[in-house]
Amino acid sequence: MNNQTSKHTIKELQEIFLKYLSQQNFYSNPKELYDPIVYSMNLGGKRLRPVMLLKTCEMFGGDYSKALDAAVGLEMFHNFTLVHDDIMDQAPLRRGKETVYKKWNPNIAILAGDTMFAIAFNYMMRLDDRYIRTVMRLFNKTAIEVCEGQQFDLNYEKDDSVTVADYLNMIRLKTAVLIAAALKLGAIIGDATEAQCDAIYQFGIETGYVFQLMDDWLDAYSDNAQFGKTCGGDIIEGKKTYLYLKSLEVASTSDRQKIIQYYNDPIMPHAEKIEKVKAIWNRLDIQQLISNEMMQHHQKSLEYLTSLQLDNATDELRQYAEDLVKRTY
Repeated sequence: MNNQTSKHTIKELQEIFLKYLSQQNFYSNPKELYDPIVYSMNLGGKRLRPVMLLKTCEMFGGDYSKALDAAVGLEMFHNFTLVHDDIMDQAPLRRGKETVYKKWNPNIAILAGDTMFAIAFNYMMRLDDRYIRTVMRLFNKTAIEVCEGQQFDLNYEKDDSVTVADYLNMIRLKTAVLIAAALKLGAIIGDATEAQCDAIYQFGIETGYVFQLMDDWLDAYSDNAQFGKTCGGDIIEGKKTYLYLKSLEVASTSDRQKIIQYYNDPIMPHAEKIEKVKAIWNRLDIQQLISNEMMQHHQKSLEYLTSLQLDNATDELRQYAEDLVKRTY
């Protein structure tokens, strides 16, 4: 317990997880239900959350092999949320391929997602009995919070009274809690103390804030080729991101009216809309304001990591947090 060593790098654990995931058989009947599940699980992605779970388990002196089923369950749950999110967002593509509801239909996607949730639950139940109650309490709490976050996100599309504080709470629920849960699940299985479990969870929350805030910034200001999608997409779609909400908070009455007008103009050409909104944001120094917000959460994340007193065992997680602040795509 807590031997302050970590035997595998994040990259090695990623390879271990991918191999284990490839050995799982999600095929069954009716095929119309299970084929979409297999398809969804094979769409790729960084597998960040399950790998963080395995990394944290080892970091606290646990055996990663005892956490593999929980890692699969967490990845299954994450993909379930994506299947349902794509229906709600009417998104045609996910990781460059057709979304489940587009490839099949919305009814099949809903059923497949529901089944994925149940499969995720079953994988969590494979853990040693001494962890089950604690793990399932965290898993169910996280599932509820993710759904709350998604509902807030839907609500905010038509709510003009949304504040920066509202937005931060929404991304905590929709994005941060699942990263935090992955880390805490690994800590639980690694037999970390309750205080250590709480600290690594809070590290995940703060890291989740940075992750989403950086996404907001990248959407508006990154290089198209690196980011992998059209920059300014959030402006075109009228999404109430941190950049938008913070600009309304600090802008003069005149600039605030202009931002709202540009955002809600259905006729203005996309390139012109992006240019006009960003011109105001640049004048308000919004890039610096979002950078300040990210750095506050980043510093908090490092404080929680330091409080674990695990010396070099946290180096890779620390580097991961540092990389989030510096990423360009």
